[in-house]
Amino acid sequence: MNNIIMEAAGVKRGFPMGGGTFWALKGLSLQVRENGLTILKGRSGSGKTTLMNLLGALDHPTEGEITLDGASITKISEKKRDNLRRNEMGFVFQSVALVGMMTAFENVEYILRISGYPASERRARVESCLERVGLAARMHHLPPELSGGEQQRVAIARAIAHKPRIIFADEPTAELDTNTGLQVVKIFKDLIEHENATVVMTTHDPGLMDVADRVYELADGEIINEF
Repeated sequence: MNNIIMEAAGVKRGFPMGGGTFWALKGLSLQVRENGLTILKGRSGSGKTTLMNLLGALDHPTEGEITLDGASITKISEKKRDNLRRNEMGFVFQSVALVGMMTAFENVEYILRISGYPASERRARVESCLERVGLAARMHHLPPELSGGEQQRVAIARAIAHKPRIIFADEPTAELDTNTGLQVVKIFKDLIEHENATVVMTTHDPGLMDVADRVYELADGEIINEF
């Protein structure tokens, strides 16, 4: 059985609202295992993106603790959180957020520059990542010259370029048709097998549940089902 790479225990996240507190997360706990695909399922407003932001060290929980490799990431300094995101984590968002004036190759190479990846190894790594997502022939095209599915695949190549241990993908298939969305998920499964990646993905698409290793279903800030 795969080791636990990340764990949330009693996590709550509250936001001030109307003189009181709105609790987006209400004390949930979960485990993410290495080299697998964990899906956070739920409708809009269920709390899955809030949870994703906490796991990815983009936000702080109001209560509870989140650990990576058994070490807490909830109370570490902002500098350490920045280093954690830069070196250990990769992110794929619903809006691909590619730089429009940079080619697919340059978009992927950029993340290697800011992560301090050795300059002599960057070209080979970028080409390898774009080849893995099926875009070797499109690496010198600008984002406006690519389809939505191709842009999302560039975003995935960018997220894996610096060899993160864990990849967070927030609704990566939401803007794609069913077939293209399945292609994206197949890429994640390929990365798990060949790059030893761990992927945490949010979605409300029931058609993707069968490919997950673990699914947590959220509603109103709580986990209501796990399978």
